[in-house]
Amino acid sequence: MTVDLGIPLVRRTIDESARPDTPYLVDRFGRVATDLRVSLIDKCNLRCTYCMPAEGLPWLKRAELLTTDEMNRLIRIAVEDLGVTSVRFTGGEPLLRKDLVDIIGATAALPSRPKTSLTTNGINLGDYAEPLVQAGLDRVNVSLDTLDPEVFRKLSRRDRLDDVLAGLAAAKRMRLEPVKVNAVLMRGINDHEACDLLRYCIEHDYQLRFIEQMPLDPQHGWDRTQMITAAEILERLSREFTLTPDVAERGSAPAERWLVDGGPATVGVIASVTRPFCAACDRTRLTADGQLRSCLFSTTETDLRGPMRDGASDAELIELWQRTMWAKAAGHGMDSGEFAQPSRPMSAIGG
Repeated sequence: MTVDLGIPLVRRTIDESARPDTPYLVDRFGRVATDLRVSLIDKCNLRCTYCMPAEGLPWLKRAELLTTDEMNRLIRIAVEDLGVTSVRFTGGEPLLRKDLVDIIGATAALPSRPKTSLTTNGINLGDYAEPLVQAGLDRVNVSLDTLDPEVFRKLSRRDRLDDVLAGLAAAKRMRLEPVKVNAVLMRGINDHEACDLLRYCIEHDYQLRFIEQMPLDPQHGWDRTQMITAAEILERLSREFTLTPDVAERGSAPAERWLVDGGPATVGVIASVTRPFCAACDRTRLTADGQLRSCLFSTTETDLRGPMRDGASDAELIELWQRTMWAKAAGHGMDSGEFAQPSRPMSAIGG
């Protein structure tokens, strides 16, 4: 069956008996999920305007969060039984979780060791880079939307730009490579910094990825007409740099890449809204409170925490996971009139 990018699934009864006899996380469109995104905590120490209000959000209670053992068990099942080969730890801000190093260590010690990575705002990365490497972390993605201290304060409602830059430097020093930088451009706020950000990342040997702003804010105030699109990002960069498509195989990577001035430096654009890559998606998602999601934009979740705490066996959890991914939609359907923004914001889902 062919799948057009971004086309929503036609609602119909899902034939679970048609699922092939395989332990892997396959869906009805031939995709296999091998990339697990694990949100460790919903809290964050920034208050970025496109992510949450100034006062923060109602955080999950401690009893609602998966314990260290519960988190390790589900990651082990994903890697050893379901074919997951890479695990990305996210939040909220994952460096706020006190057992982060222990969880990464347990993941890296699995017999079928997956690639491990971390998405962070970088504020505490300077202190954590060394113990993270010792635990087995392979690389990091750091969010950095501006190089201007005043713009940083306006966007994040915190005066922590120096800490983020120090965190990036620590990651590079500890060889958490490639060190990737994620940037969101917002109209009239930081969109004039596209070239400055790319120049800074090239100078420091970081890999820059611009991300289109997505409808995952708790205020549900996202306005597509105000979003800086991939086309606009490339137009701004082309004013100062020569960009040529990178012919390297993209695979399931979300970023389209361009060589900068002939290479070897590259820049990527993750165009989840205007150029969706749903047909190549290989992700499965676990929230900090043990909910399973087949897509970032899912409006439904499968509870793993409840059955696990009620004594479910590994085999029962495996079946729940397999069934959830088998029912995955063809695409997020953002161009459809039926698209509905998830009730949970990005900080609760995980990036």
